[in-house]
Amino acid sequence: MTAAPPRQAGFTLLEVLVALAILSLAVVASIQGFAQGLRLLKLAGDHQQAMLLADQKVREIVNPVEGEDRGVEGAFRWERTTKAVEGADIAQPGTPQHVPVYEIDVRVSWDPRRQIEIRTLRMASAASTTTTSVTTTSPTGSTTSPTGSTTSPTGSKNPFQK
Repeated sequence: MTAAPPRQAGFTLLEVLVALAILSLAVVASIQGFAQGLRLLKLAGDHQQAMLLADQKVREIVNPVEGEDRGVEGAFRWERTTKAVEGADIAQPGTPQHVPVYEIDVRVSWDPRRQIEIRTLRMASAASTTTTSVTTTSPTGSTTSPTGSTTSPTGSKNPFQK
């Protein structure tokens, strides 16, 4: 009887093809994951820019009057509506006169399916009334005045404000 020839160590062609198929599926899945991450990063950046634009458009109104404004800035379309709130006149301390309250509504859209909206209330300043200044301080130490200007703890004006 003759002995069987010794078997060579190694992988068969079928094993190599199965390993390549599994590897290619893993590579495709990871590339799709990275692409989805990049799409979400762009969407988050667009959303942040839209919020900044809406905030800027709200802060532009120092003495509110009723009306509508529209405009386009870059890829963003904005629409601002200012209207008096009925029954919301507020008497300032120390004065018998009432100060009207206005609702400012800003909507920013940048895609047929993407939009944000900010609503806020603002008191109108009457020429004959005394206004009370209220400032808020953020955790970073910067101070925001009612006019919307921001100063840092060193007193310099915020470079992001107009």
